[in-house]
Amino acid sequence: MPTITINGTECGFEPGQTILQVAKANEVEIPYYCYHDALSIPAQCRICLAEMWAPNPRNDGKLEPFMGGKLLPTCSTPAQDGMVVRSDSPKSVANQRSVMEYLLINHPLDCPVCDQAGECELQDYSFKYGRGVSRFEESKVKQAKKDMGPHVYLYADRCIMCTRCVRFTREIPQTGEITIAGRGNKSEIDVFPGVALDNPLSANVIDLCPVGALLDKDFLFSQRVWFLKQTASIDGLTSSGDNLWVEHNEGRVYRFKPRENAAINKWWLTDEVRYGWKFVHSDDRIAGPMRRQYGTLVESQFNRAYEDAATGLRAAGEKGPIALLVSPMLSSEDAFELASMAKLLGESSEHGLLIGVGPVPVDGEDRVFPPNLDAEDPESFVMRAEKAPNARGVRRVLRAVFGEGNVHEFDQFTQRLGGASAAIVTGNYPSQWATDTMRSALVGKFVLLMDTLTGPLFEEADIVLPSATWLEKAGSFENATHTLQAFEQAIPTIGMAKAEAQLAIDLAAALSGEEPEVAIGSSYVEGLTIVDEQPGQVPSAKEQRMRSGTLFNAANTRSEMAHVHEDLRVFATEIAEPAQPTKQQPDMAMVEL
Repeated sequence: MPTITINGTECGFEPGQTILQVAKANEVEIPYYCYHDALSIPAQCRICLAEMWAPNPRNDGKLEPFMGGKLLPTCSTPAQDGMVVRSDSPKSVANQRSVMEYLLINHPLDCPVCDQAGECELQDYSFKYGRGVSRFEESKVKQAKKDMGPHVYLYADRCIMCTRCVRFTREIPQTGEITIAGRGNKSEIDVFPGVALDNPLSANVIDLCPVGALLDKDFLFSQRVWFLKQTASIDGLTSSGDNLWVEHNEGRVYRFKPRENAAINKWWLTDEVRYGWKFVHSDDRIAGPMRRQYGTLVESQFNRAYEDAATGLRAAGEKGPIALLVSPMLSSEDAFELASMAKLLGESSEHGLLIGVGPVPVDGEDRVFPPNLDAEDPESFVMRAEKAPNARGVRRVLRAVFGEGNVHEFDQFTQRLGGASAAIVTGNYPSQWATDTMRSALVGKFVLLMDTLTGPLFEEADIVLPSATWLEKAGSFENATHTLQAFEQAIPTIGMAKAEAQLAIDLAAALSGEEPEVAIGSSYVEGLTIVDEQPGQVPSAKEQRMRSGTLFNAANTRSEMAHVHEDLRVFATEIAEPAQPTKQQPDMAMVEL
């Protein structure tokens, strides 16, 4: 393999790679602004220039200054075997300081109020490569704030003309809304007159911008980035399986950011996924369990709701089959625990079970970016029309547990629902999903509803249990290309919600006749809930474990799935585990006094 030496580090490389690409692959730091792995290379920010030496075949392979010894951009210069590159030489460092001074000439000093502060490459490079003082004494060029489109503001004063956003709109969605207007120090990023930045990937320019020029309208002034925590997650709204970071603080989600995965979503995230999490904090979230009393749903404790559900399901099982509808919005682990609970019901009933997969929403057709590529091209990014994250995973689990021919799609399930005496229905959709046909088929039956949002099915439900969204639990999804990916819980459950898997485990315990464990005392134990004997009498409170066989753990459930069913062994051998956020290191050296 050919090698190149960058800042004293010997690095192997593949022919065709640029010096900057080799440096990135080997974690050798070279500053850059305009370069991006997915975009064309304009080599215009000039901060990545470095000194280079290369073997001269006409002089017995001796190292000589490359291209006469002038500084060359590492982002566009191909690596050559035996080349020596120094981006930390006095000549290179002088260039870096000059570039930083040039970029900061007209840049406003508004870091304290800038949304990018804390994750700004201009701040970082100013500290690492810039001068300590400014020699500029003239008036700064002022430019107006602009509304670019539905999701993006442009603070043109802060722009350093890296043109990442311009190249992105021209090369990835190929809509070309953004251009460069003006010349010299009057140059600025702008949209064409009457053309808004409004394509399905428009908000990716916010991630691409290395400074605080392009900002997210939704996130603007909502939270300081150094307060945010990151959790690796998967797109829980479509079948794409896009990798993303959930950024949250104090139990509230503030934004999604794309997580690089070359095999699935590259560096991108669609706007529908990026802003699709709002229902998680909706006022329509189901706050707690409810049961029907004298014809009206009333608030309940979990234990009473479980008892009533177990009693109703047992009684219904003596009259006819029990139906289970598993939503494609649930994780594979949720589906497995629900199936296990349903099997327990089926064993005590002479009439068997009716198993179905919830409706799979589809909106239009798949869209490929860039549009000139095919969906199977490894360089393409696909926006999926199917708006359910785990239809394939749910089908895989249910077919493994109940058999291929015993799992019905939603339309077929709805047609057969009339013959059932009871139904366990799961939802977890970001919007209303129940059809009139299904509602009509549920009339007169005992209905146990597990859902996140209030809706029309409340009128038919006898028991309502609050379920958790994918951001409030751990699990795994199987996307449209049959890739299995695990994700972690990002935020605590809202209200009294629980994962459907936990609800199924608790309900199975209730069906088995297990009693809740009670512990007296004030020490906190995981899985226990404090219940006051009387309002305000905390010293006499009891800690009571809600009826539960075990506490749900997604990894343990996957192990059980792989052990019990041969068809589910892929959940132990082929699943992609979530990445961990990189630990932030302080720029300043800490000295013990």
